[in-house]
Amino acid sequence: MNLQSKLAILADAAKYDASCASSGAAPRDSLGGRGMGSTEGMGICHSYAPDGRCISLLKILLTNFCQYDCLYCVNRVSSNVPRARFTVQEVVDLTLDFYRRNCIEGLFLSSGIIQSPDYTMEQVVEVARVLREEHDFRGYIHLKTIPDASPELMERAGRHADRLSINVELPTPEGLTALAPQKDGAAIARSMARMAVHIEDARQARKEQAAAKVVSMPASARARRAPAPHFAPGGQSTQMIVGADATDDRTILATSAGLYGVHRLRRVYYSAFSPIPDAARALPLIAPPTVREHRLYQADWLMRFYGFAHGEIVPAGQGGMLALDMDPKLAWAIAHRERFPVNLNTAPRELLLRVPGFGVQTVDRLLAARRVRRLRHADLARLHVPLKKVLPFVEAADYRPGRTLDAADLAARMAPPSAQRGLFD
Repeated sequence: MNLQSKLAILADAAKYDASCASSGAAPRDSLGGRGMGSTEGMGICHSYAPDGRCISLLKILLTNFCQYDCLYCVNRVSSNVPRARFTVQEVVDLTLDFYRRNCIEGLFLSSGIIQSPDYTMEQVVEVARVLREEHDFRGYIHLKTIPDASPELMERAGRHADRLSINVELPTPEGLTALAPQKDGAAIARSMARMAVHIEDARQARKEQAAAKVVSMPASARARRAPAPHFAPGGQSTQMIVGADATDDRTILATSAGLYGVHRLRRVYYSAFSPIPDAARALPLIAPPTVREHRLYQADWLMRFYGFAHGEIVPAGQGGMLALDMDPKLAWAIAHRERFPVNLNTAPRELLLRVPGFGVQTVDRLLAARRVRRLRHADLARLHVPLKKVLPFVEAADYRPGRTLDAADLAARMAPPSAQRGLFD
């Protein structure tokens, strides 16, 4: 099989993995003629850093052969799909060639399990090692690791990759047992814990090195310390499939909150189940609504940046599911009208963050502005916030919402039914 055919198969097989954002990479570039690649330039694909930069990634599998038979996976051993496998050198050459053509600035590499977890992980790590050590590649590298691989291989992976990820696959141990019986949930948790320890140790070493100062020595003779280790500076992430089993949104968010708290994950990605050819009877016949995945991401954002606990996001009486017709922050505000309106001039940051339509940057700007003057209705217009969503929940020096919050049809007015817009709307 030629290289182009392999690329067509293995790039398509990698599309089901959503956890390829490049946030958290250490800044590196090849200015001055040293090395190759960069984590800082503008790209052409759709992985975005927190500051809005687009990082282009070559996203492929090393192979879509796999000895596991996970029911939800199109590449499972019993699946009738075309198979292909790259060599280590082919992945290295593709990465460098795409970079030279200005098509990519990084690599996202995953793989099916061939021969054994250790053998597969060794091949994945070798790709990163060759890029880093033999070609001085300074672009972004994200490796999807295999939880059953040896700790030594996982540690080697962290020395070469900007980010590592281990998929928990499904939100509950029961779901994993039912749909992926060959996967070991305990092994996944152990691997995540080891990664978290290595990442924290490296972070502390860099922090201590930055704080250390050499004194009482001439500048020219000042001792030079070896650089602190950079172990997966972008942290670790994971992905779970949504809608392949009957797990509700409340349980999914509880699992995510546990992962953030225990293993300090950088991101949890949610991937809506997609029906596959020759699917098992245990799987649903149709995919869940794509808006469900979107609502989970919004709820995840509330946990990570807005101070919400996972248990308060999904309102009681909805069977553990997020509302599909309303974003979870607005749904919480309408369910807790007694907490509003919020006074823009006196409310603490924690309460301002719960106002529908306010983002983190908006709240920080409001707090900065009210240190020097009282906030008024016009200030909200200048911040370009969605006034229709915000005004019922706030009060300012010259504005009161009156009895707006008491309206029985508030929810209907705040979240009207979606409709297809016309060309001239």
